[in-house]
Amino acid sequence: MEGIDHRIVSVNGIKMHIAEKGQGPVVLFLHGFPELWYSWRHQIHALSSLGYHAVAPDLRGFGDTEAPTSITSYTCDHIVNDLVALIDSLGVEQVFLVAHDWGAIMGWYLCLFKPERVKAFVCLSVQFTPRSPQMKPMDRMRGFFGDDYYICRFQAPGEIEAEIAELGTANVLKTIFSIRKPGPPCFTKGNAFGIRTNASISLPSWLSEEELTYYVTKFDQKGFTGGLNYYRAIDKSWEVTEKWTGVQVKVPVKFIVGDLDMVYTTLGTKEYIHNGGFKKDVPFLEETVVMEGVGHFINQEKAEEISSHIYDFIKKFK
Repeated sequence: MEGIDHRIVSVNGIKMHIAEKGQGPVVLFLHGFPELWYSWRHQIHALSSLGYHAVAPDLRGFGDTEAPTSITSYTCDHIVNDLVALIDSLGVEQVFLVAHDWGAIMGWYLCLFKPERVKAFVCLSVQFTPRSPQMKPMDRMRGFFGDDYYICRFQAPGEIEAEIAELGTANVLKTIFSIRKPGPPCFTKGNAFGIRTNASISLPSWLSEEELTYYVTKFDQKGFTGGLNYYRAIDKSWEVTEKWTGVQVKVPVKFIVGDLDMVYTTLGTKEYIHNGGFKKDVPFLEETVVMEGVGHFINQEKAEEISSHIYDFIKKFK
């Protein structure tokens, strides 16, 4: 945390917390769920030491950023407007974008809607998903994976929050951060995270108790509803992006994923990434890196390697 500055900026009608360090071209880091700006702590130090201005916000609904109560406030257009206003507030026209999980999804939307604001995009874990005009995303997911699929289980407001409260924030976060089981995560109703009562849950090797405590403190203060609302707004985002059906993402991209990532090992993902579909939708996809023996939280599990991958790509555009 040393040397990282924190401030609140006004963007798109909300107060957003950002962490930043360094001077130079802006590298904008977008976190996922259940995470915070803090997920990029290693990369903030690494990239700032290499001549960049590293900026990592708590996204809308997370950490020390405001969390509007309406689910419709979490559609992709609202999040992209937050990010564009943040970029404006930094006084730059373009940023290097680095994003993971939900941050990656919103990063793809930023590249789709406002390609002129992104010099290059290093995307972790979640590939681009082209809009399917035939079926709403939630109907498609239920059809493929059933009602126990984690995104389906997150839909009912308050339900998963109650289970988290009963199980304890620390237990839930340790369980999620430790997931290495391949395939789509499915959770039984009543215990969404498969946590046995009084069971001891180990921390993943890349996370210390002190680091876990930071996450736990922030989620205990804020709650999980803001982050879960991204999942609950999926169909609404689909509705507002009708005119973007079939539109390519025309930004230079490097994609990095772990071979044990639950997204990468979900049905159809590898085929899309490696058999030409991804490159067709993202024609300036320059590189795809699959890291062996690595799970979903790749930027923390392999912090140094990811920092090197980011620098090796973006330095070409400096």
